[in-house]
Amino acid sequence: MSEAPHLELRNTDMPDLGSLAPTNAPIADNYTNGKSSRQSNGGANLEGAKNSMLDSARSAMDSVSNHPTTQSFKDTVNNGPLAQNVKAEGAKTRGEFADLANARTTPDQPAATGQPLTHYHSLFYRLLSWKNPRATAIAFAASVIFIFAARYLNVIRYIFKGLWVVLGSTAAAEIAGKATMGRGLTSQFRPRKYFTIPKASLERLTDDVEQFINFFVIESQRILFAENVYTTTAAFFASLISYFLIKFVPLWGLALIATTVAYLAPLIYIKNQEVIDAQLEKGYHLFSQQATQLKDLASQHTGNAAKTVQGYTKEYTSKAQDTINSYRGRSTSPEVKKEDFPAAPKHDLDSEKDAVHPPTAEPAF
Repeated sequence: MSEAPHLELRNTDMPDLGSLAPTNAPIADNYTNGKSSRQSNGGANLEGAKNSMLDSARSAMDSVSNHPTTQSFKDTVNNGPLAQNVKAEGAKTRGEFADLANARTTPDQPAATGQPLTHYHSLFYRLLSWKNPRATAIAFAASVIFIFAARYLNVIRYIFKGLWVVLGSTAAAEIAGKATMGRGLTSQFRPRKYFTIPKASLERLTDDVEQFINFFVIESQRILFAENVYTTTAAFFASLISYFLIKFVPLWGLALIATTVAYLAPLIYIKNQEVIDAQLEKGYHLFSQQATQLKDLASQHTGNAAKTVQGYTKEYTSKAQDTINSYRGRSTSPEVKKEDFPAAPKHDLDSEKDAVHPPTAEPAF
Protein backbone atom coordinates (compact mmCIF):
# COMPACT_ATOMS: atom_id res chain seq x y z
CA MET A 1 0.00 0.00 0.00
CA SER A 2 1.45 3.26 -1.08
CA GLU A 3 1.81 6.14 1.28
CA ALA A 4 -0.31 9.24 0.87
CA PRO A 5 1.55 12.29 -0.24
CA HIS A 6 2.08 14.87 2.48
CA LEU A 7 3.24 18.45 2.60
CA GLU A 8 5.84 19.72 4.97
CA LEU A 9 5.68 23.26 6.31
CA ARG A 10 8.87 24.56 7.67
CA ASN A 11 9.11 27.08 10.42
CA THR A 12 11.48 29.13 8.36
CA ASP A 13 8.82 29.61 5.70
CA MET A 14 6.09 30.62 8.21
CA PRO A 15 7.73 31.83 11.36
CA ASP A 16 4.47 32.94 13.12
CA LEU A 17 2.65 29.66 12.71
CA GLY A 18 4.08 28.13 15.82
CA SER A 19 3.01 31.01 17.97
CA LEU A 20 -0.48 31.04 16.56
CA ALA A 21 -1.15 27.28 16.80
CA PRO A 22 0.85 25.46 19.46
CA THR A 23 1.02 21.73 18.88
CA ASN A 24 0.42 20.75 22.48
CA ALA A 25 -2.94 22.66 22.84
CA PRO A 26 -6.20 20.76 22.71
CA ILE A 27 -8.43 21.01 19.67
CA ALA A 28 -11.28 22.84 21.45
CA ASP A 29 -8.93 25.42 22.87
CA ASN A 30 -7.42 25.94 19.44
CA TYR A 31 -10.90 26.54 18.01
CA THR A 32 -11.91 28.97 20.76
CA ASN A 33 -8.68 30.89 20.53
CA GLY A 34 -8.97 31.09 16.79
CA LYS A 35 -12.54 32.38 16.99
CA SER A 36 -11.69 35.01 19.60
CA SER A 37 -8.66 36.05 17.64
CA ARG A 38 -10.76 36.44 14.53
CA GLN A 39 -13.32 38.53 16.43
CA SER A 40 -10.63 40.71 17.91
CA ASN A 41 -9.01 41.10 14.54
CA GLY A 42 -12.36 42.00 13.01
CA GLY A 43 -13.06 44.58 15.74
CA ALA A 44 -9.58 45.97 15.38
CA ASN A 45 -10.02 46.24 11.65
CA LEU A 46 -13.39 47.95 12.08
CA GLU A 47 -11.96 50.35 14.61
CA GLY A 48 -9.02 51.03 12.38
CA ALA A 49 -11.30 51.73 9.43
CA LYS A 50 -13.36 54.09 11.56
CA ASN A 51 -10.27 55.90 12.79
CA SER A 52 -8.93 56.15 9.26
CA MET A 53 -12.21 57.64 8.06
CA LEU A 54 -12.22 60.12 10.89
CA ASP A 55 -8.63 61.04 10.20
CA SER A 56 -9.42 61.51 6.54
CA ALA A 57 -12.43 63.70 7.32
CA ARG A 58 -10.42 65.68 9.83
CA SER A 59 -7.58 66.20 7.41
CA ALA A 60 -10.03 67.27 4.72
CA MET A 61 -11.65 69.77 7.07
CA ASP A 62 -8.25 71.07 8.12
CA SER A 63 -7.18 71.46 4.52
CA VAL A 64 -10.37 73.33 3.70
CA SER A 65 -10.08 75.56 6.75
CA ASN A 66 -6.44 76.27 6.09
CA HIS A 67 -6.98 77.10 2.45
CA PRO A 68 -6.07 80.70 1.60
CA THR A 69 -9.53 81.41 0.22
CA THR A 70 -11.14 80.21 3.43
CA GLN A 71 -8.73 82.22 5.53
CA SER A 72 -9.38 85.38 3.56
CA PHE A 73 -13.13 84.84 3.84
CA LYS A 74 -12.81 84.36 7.60
CA ASP A 75 -10.72 87.50 7.89
CA THR A 76 -13.26 89.42 5.84
CA VAL A 77 -16.14 88.17 7.95
CA ASN A 78 -14.44 88.51 11.34
CA ASN A 79 -12.49 91.69 10.77
CA GLY A 80 -14.61 93.50 8.19
CA PRO A 81 -16.58 96.69 8.89
CA LEU A 82 -19.86 94.81 9.08
CA ALA A 83 -18.48 92.36 11.62
CA GLN A 84 -16.98 95.16 13.66
CA ASN A 85 -20.27 97.04 13.62
CA VAL A 86 -22.17 93.93 14.69
CA LYS A 87 -19.72 93.30 17.52
CA ALA A 88 -19.94 96.90 18.69
CA GLU A 89 -23.73 96.88 18.64
CA GLY A 90 -23.80 93.55 20.44
CA ALA A 91 -21.50 94.88 23.15
CA LYS A 92 -23.66 98.00 23.57
CA THR A 93 -26.83 95.90 23.75
CA ARG A 94 -25.34 93.61 26.40
CA GLY A 95 -24.22 96.66 28.36
CA GLU A 96 -27.71 98.20 28.23
CA PHE A 97 -29.34 94.99 29.40
CA ALA A 98 -26.83 94.78 32.24
CA ASP A 99 -27.60 98.40 33.17
CA LEU A 100 -31.33 97.63 33.07
CA ALA A 101 -30.83 94.64 35.35
CA ASN A 102 -28.77 96.72 37.77
CA ALA A 103 -31.59 99.29 37.91
CA ARG A 104 -33.72 96.88 39.95
CA THR A 105 -33.37 98.74 43.23
CA THR A 106 -36.03 99.90 45.69
CA PRO A 107 -36.74 103.63 45.12
CA ASP A 108 -35.78 106.04 47.88
CA GLN A 109 -39.12 107.86 47.69
CA PRO A 110 -41.87 105.76 49.31
CA ALA A 111 -45.57 105.83 48.56
CA ALA A 112 -47.94 108.42 50.03
CA THR A 113 -48.70 106.04 52.88
CA GLY A 114 -45.01 105.69 53.73
CA GLN A 115 -44.75 102.14 52.39
CA PRO A 116 -41.60 101.25 50.43
CA LEU A 117 -42.07 100.55 46.73
CA THR A 118 -40.82 97.47 44.89
CA HIS A 119 -37.73 97.26 42.72
CA TYR A 120 -39.99 96.76 39.70
CA HIS A 121 -41.00 100.43 39.98
CA SER A 122 -37.46 101.51 39.14
CA LEU A 123 -37.10 98.74 36.54
CA PHE A 124 -40.22 99.69 34.59
CA TYR A 125 -39.42 103.38 34.92
CA ARG A 126 -35.99 102.71 33.47
CA LEU A 127 -37.46 100.53 30.74
CA LEU A 128 -40.25 102.88 29.63
CA SER A 129 -38.16 106.04 29.88
CA TRP A 130 -35.95 104.84 26.98
CA LYS A 131 -32.75 105.47 28.90
CA ASN A 132 -31.53 102.18 27.41
CA PRO A 133 -32.96 102.48 23.88
CA ARG A 134 -31.72 99.14 22.55
CA ALA A 135 -33.03 97.17 25.50
CA THR A 136 -36.38 99.02 25.41
CA ALA A 137 -36.73 98.51 21.64
CA ILE A 138 -35.99 94.79 21.98
CA ALA A 139 -38.50 94.47 24.83
CA PHE A 140 -41.13 96.32 22.77
CA ALA A 141 -40.52 94.10 19.73
CA ALA A 142 -40.64 90.96 21.89
CA SER A 143 -43.96 92.08 23.42
CA VAL A 144 -45.50 92.71 19.98
CA ILE A 145 -44.23 89.37 18.66
CA PHE A 146 -45.64 87.60 21.70
CA ILE A 147 -49.07 89.20 21.15
CA PHE A 148 -49.13 88.18 17.49
CA ALA A 149 -47.88 84.69 18.35
CA ALA A 150 -50.61 84.27 20.95
CA ARG A 151 -53.16 85.45 18.37
CA TYR A 152 -52.10 83.52 15.24
CA LEU A 153 -50.20 80.54 16.66
CA ASN A 154 -51.73 77.71 18.62
CA VAL A 155 -48.97 77.72 21.20
CA ILE A 156 -50.47 74.99 23.38
CA ARG A 157 -50.81 72.67 20.40
CA TYR A 158 -47.22 73.26 19.33
CA ILE A 159 -46.05 72.60 22.87
CA PHE A 160 -47.76 69.21 22.88
CA LYS A 161 -46.39 68.51 19.40
CA GLY A 162 -42.86 69.25 20.54
CA LEU A 163 -43.36 66.99 23.55
CA TRP A 164 -44.53 63.95 21.57
CA VAL A 165 -41.81 64.43 18.94
CA VAL A 166 -39.04 64.62 21.55
CA LEU A 167 -40.36 61.77 23.68
CA GLY A 168 -41.03 59.57 20.65
CA SER A 169 -37.54 60.20 19.26
CA THR A 170 -35.82 59.37 22.53
CA ALA A 171 -37.90 56.21 23.04
CA ALA A 172 -37.31 55.05 19.45
CA ALA A 173 -33.56 55.70 19.69
CA GLU A 174 -33.35 53.74 22.94
CA ILE A 175 -35.32 50.77 21.57
CA ALA A 176 -33.45 50.72 18.25
CA GLY A 177 -30.08 50.89 19.98
CA LYS A 178 -30.90 47.98 22.29
CA ALA A 179 -32.21 45.90 19.37
CA THR A 180 -29.20 46.46 17.11
CA MET A 181 -26.21 47.09 19.33
CA GLY A 182 -27.37 45.69 22.64
CA ARG A 183 -27.39 49.09 24.37
CA GLY A 184 -29.66 52.08 24.01
CA LEU A 185 -28.64 55.31 22.33
CA THR A 186 -30.56 57.71 24.55
CA SER A 187 -29.09 56.27 27.71
CA GLN A 188 -25.61 57.02 26.37
CA PHE A 189 -26.37 60.75 26.61
CA ARG A 190 -27.88 60.50 30.09
CA PRO A 191 -26.06 62.82 32.51
CA ARG A 192 -24.34 61.43 35.54
CA LYS A 193 -26.50 63.63 37.75
CA TYR A 194 -29.89 65.08 36.94
CA PHE A 195 -30.29 68.83 37.00
CA THR A 196 -32.00 70.32 40.07
CA ILE A 197 -32.89 73.89 40.99
CA PRO A 198 -31.03 75.07 44.08
CA LYS A 199 -33.03 76.22 47.07
CA ALA A 200 -31.46 79.67 46.97
CA SER A 201 -32.55 80.12 43.35
CA LEU A 202 -36.10 79.08 44.22
CA GLU A 203 -36.18 81.55 47.10
CA ARG A 204 -34.94 84.34 44.84
CA LEU A 205 -37.55 83.40 42.24
CA THR A 206 -40.33 83.40 44.83
CA ASP A 207 -39.23 86.79 46.15
CA ASP A 208 -39.09 88.15 42.60
CA VAL A 209 -42.60 86.91 41.83
CA GLU A 210 -43.85 88.49 45.06
CA GLN A 211 -42.29 91.82 44.13
CA PHE A 212 -43.77 91.61 40.62
CA ILE A 213 -47.30 90.98 41.91
CA ASN A 214 -47.03 93.68 44.59
CA PHE A 215 -45.94 96.16 41.92
CA PHE A 216 -49.33 95.90 40.19
CA VAL A 217 -51.22 95.83 43.51
CA ILE A 218 -49.53 99.01 44.81
CA GLU A 219 -49.77 100.85 41.49
CA SER A 220 -53.49 100.11 41.12
CA GLN A 221 -54.14 101.55 44.60
CA ARG A 222 -51.98 104.61 43.93
CA ILE A 223 -53.98 105.27 40.75
CA LEU A 224 -57.31 104.63 42.48
CA PHE A 225 -56.63 107.02 45.37
CA ALA A 226 -55.15 109.72 43.10
CA GLU A 227 -51.65 109.86 44.54
CA ASN A 228 -50.65 111.37 41.19
CA VAL A 229 -53.59 113.19 39.64
CA TYR A 230 -52.06 113.15 36.15
CA THR A 231 -51.66 109.38 36.25
CA THR A 232 -55.21 108.94 37.52
CA THR A 233 -56.51 111.22 34.75
CA ALA A 234 -54.58 109.29 32.11
CA ALA A 235 -55.92 106.01 33.50
CA PHE A 236 -59.44 107.48 33.36
CA PHE A 237 -59.13 108.39 29.69
CA ALA A 238 -57.53 105.01 28.91
CA SER A 239 -60.36 103.12 30.59
CA LEU A 240 -62.97 105.33 28.91
CA ILE A 241 -61.48 104.78 25.45
CA SER A 242 -61.12 101.07 26.12
CA TYR A 243 -64.79 100.92 27.12
CA PHE A 244 -65.78 102.10 23.65
CA LEU A 245 -63.05 100.23 21.75
CA ILE A 246 -63.86 96.85 23.27
CA LYS A 247 -67.11 96.88 21.28
CA PHE A 248 -65.20 96.81 18.00
CA VAL A 249 -61.61 95.74 18.75
CA PRO A 250 -60.76 92.19 19.92
CA LEU A 251 -58.84 91.59 23.11
CA TRP A 252 -55.51 90.96 21.39
CA GLY A 253 -55.91 94.21 19.44
CA LEU A 254 -56.62 96.09 22.64
CA ALA A 255 -53.51 94.54 24.22
CA LEU A 256 -51.48 95.58 21.15
CA ILE A 257 -52.76 99.16 21.36
CA ALA A 258 -52.04 99.33 25.10
CA THR A 259 -48.50 97.99 24.61
CA THR A 260 -47.82 100.43 21.78
CA VAL A 261 -49.06 103.40 23.81
CA ALA A 262 -47.15 102.31 26.91
CA TYR A 263 -43.85 102.13 24.99
CA LEU A 264 -44.23 104.93 22.44
CA ALA A 265 -45.99 107.61 24.51
CA PRO A 266 -42.93 108.16 26.78
CA LEU A 267 -40.68 108.22 23.69
CA ILE A 268 -42.84 110.87 22.00
CA TYR A 269 -42.81 112.93 25.20
CA ILE A 270 -39.02 112.65 25.53
CA LYS A 271 -38.43 113.66 21.91
CA ASN A 272 -40.81 116.64 22.15
CA GLN A 273 -40.49 117.46 25.82
CA GLU A 274 -40.07 121.24 25.42
CA VAL A 275 -43.09 121.65 23.15
CA ILE A 276 -45.29 119.35 25.23
CA ASP A 277 -44.23 121.03 28.50
CA ALA A 278 -44.96 124.46 27.01
CA GLN A 279 -48.42 123.35 25.90
CA LEU A 280 -49.08 121.73 29.26
CA GLU A 281 -47.95 124.90 31.03
CA LYS A 282 -50.21 126.98 28.81
CA GLY A 283 -53.13 124.65 29.42
CA TYR A 284 -52.46 124.72 33.15
CA HIS A 285 -52.48 128.53 33.18
CA LEU A 286 -55.70 128.66 31.18
CA PHE A 287 -57.29 126.14 33.48
CA SER A 288 -56.07 128.06 36.53
CA GLN A 289 -57.43 131.36 35.17
CA GLN A 290 -60.73 129.77 34.30
CA ALA A 291 -60.93 128.17 37.73
CA THR A 292 -60.13 131.51 39.38
CA GLN A 293 -62.76 133.27 37.28
CA LEU A 294 -65.34 130.65 38.13
CA LYS A 295 -64.37 130.89 41.79
CA ASP A 296 -64.75 134.70 41.79
CA LEU A 297 -68.04 134.48 39.96
CA ALA A 298 -69.31 131.86 42.35
CA SER A 299 -68.15 133.95 45.31
CA GLN A 300 -69.89 137.04 43.89
CA HIS A 301 -73.13 135.18 43.29
CA THR A 302 -72.90 133.62 46.72
CA GLY A 303 -72.46 137.05 48.33
CA ASN A 304 -75.39 138.49 46.39
CA ALA A 305 -77.53 135.54 47.30
CA ALA A 306 -76.53 135.88 50.95
CA LYS A 307 -77.45 139.60 50.91
CA THR A 308 -80.75 138.89 49.22
CA VAL A 309 -81.57 136.17 51.71
CA GLN A 310 -80.56 138.45 54.56
CA GLY A 311 -82.81 141.24 53.23
CA TYR A 312 -85.72 138.89 52.81
CA THR A 313 -85.09 137.54 56.28
CA LYS A 314 -85.16 141.00 57.85
CA GLU A 315 -88.29 141.96 55.91
CA TYR A 316 -90.17 138.84 56.86
CA THR A 317 -88.98 139.11 60.45
CA SER A 318 -90.33 142.67 60.67
CA LYS A 319 -93.65 141.66 59.15
CA ALA A 320 -93.91 138.75 61.52
CA GLN A 321 -93.18 141.01 64.49
CA ASP A 322 -95.85 143.47 63.40
CA THR A 323 -98.35 140.70 62.94
CA ILE A 324 -97.59 139.29 66.39
CA ASN A 325 -97.92 142.73 67.98
CA SER A 326 -101.27 143.34 66.27
CA TYR A 327 -102.64 140.04 67.51
CA ARG A 328 -101.35 140.78 71.02
CA GLY A 329 -103.07 144.20 71.10
CA ARG A 330 -106.50 142.76 70.22
CA SER A 331 -106.48 140.09 72.89
CA THR A 332 -105.76 142.45 75.95
CA SER A 333 -108.65 144.47 77.84
CA PRO A 334 -108.51 148.31 78.21
CA GLU A 335 -106.63 149.72 81.14
CA VAL A 336 -108.72 150.24 84.31
CA LYS A 337 -108.14 153.50 86.23
CA LYS A 338 -108.32 154.01 90.04
CA GLU A 339 -110.79 156.87 89.80
CA ASP A 340 -113.45 154.58 88.37
CA PHE A 341 -113.88 152.74 91.73
CA PRO A 342 -115.64 154.32 94.88
CA ALA A 343 -113.62 154.98 97.99
CA ALA A 344 -113.77 152.40 100.70
CA PRO A 345 -115.53 153.42 103.99
CA LYS A 346 -113.32 154.32 106.91
CA HIS A 347 -115.79 153.74 109.93
CA ASP A 348 -117.27 150.51 111.36
CA LEU A 349 -120.29 149.35 109.46
CA ASP A 350 -121.66 147.23 112.36
CA SER A 351 -122.02 150.17 114.79
CA GLU A 352 -123.71 152.24 112.13
CA LYS A 353 -126.18 149.46 111.51
CA ASP A 354 -127.02 149.16 115.21
CA ALA A 355 -127.74 152.86 115.46
CA VAL A 356 -130.20 152.80 112.62
CA HIS A 357 -131.97 149.61 113.71
CA PRO A 358 -131.73 148.98 117.51
CA PRO A 359 -131.93 145.39 118.56
CA THR A 360 -135.25 144.16 120.11
CA ALA A 361 -135.38 142.30 123.43
CA GLU A 362 -136.44 138.72 123.33
CA PRO A 363 -139.55 137.82 125.40
CA ALA A 364 -139.06 135.95 128.60
CA PHE A 365 -141.09 132.90 129.25
